[in-house]
Amino acid sequence: MREQYRSTPLLETDLAAAPMDQFARWFAEAVACAFPEPNAMVVATATPEGRPSSRMVLLKGFDDRGFVFYTNYSSRKGREIGANRQVSLLFPWHPLARQVIVTGAAARTGRDETAAYFRTRPHGSQLGAWASDQSAPIGSREDLLQRYEALADRYPEGEQVPVPPHWGGFRVVPETVEFWQGHENRLHDRLRYVRAEGPDRRPGWRVERLCP
Repeated sequence: MREQYRSTPLLETDLAAAPMDQFARWFAEAVACAFPEPNAMVVATATPEGRPSSRMVLLKGFDDRGFVFYTNYSSRKGREIGANRQVSLLFPWHPLARQVIVTGAAARTGRDETAAYFRTRPHGSQLGAWASDQSAPIGSREDLLQRYEALADRYPEGEQVPVPPHWGGFRVVPETVEFWQGHENRLHDRLRYVRAEGPDRRPGWRVERLCP
């Protein structure tokens, strides 16, 4: 199974000065294509011993500070980030023959920021954050549903659900951001921003082209 990608070349002169500005451009184009969940990304973590794990998570915000997602801090990814902050993100935008690959260190968002986002979640999702001990074994689906129903009785629709203390955001501060554009004959464009110190010792970015 193979597909020949036919796309416009991605040149260094096409790029924004900073990776988050370039990401904003590509993200807007992914949203405009209206394919399902363009904010879905693969989050890869690893233990201190280097044992990796990955899963799909939804991006919930990005700005010059980095990329934000939310999770149970006691989940596998939460525990692994707690022990090893190095994380990789992958945005697989297949309909555009594009990928964005981020590497960097993750840190928890502040509780005020977490609470502000939690209030925007649907009521059912707020209850779900309490009902699920994410990544922990559970006896059956019925056990999970019973937990949820008990919470629904305690916090009916319209009543404020407290933010779980074990739940919150991570912000991944990028060290590298690679923009991958597919082309035919596997002659893909790969342009990677790398964090670097400028002549004035201020943080900046340099761009390097990688062989496909």
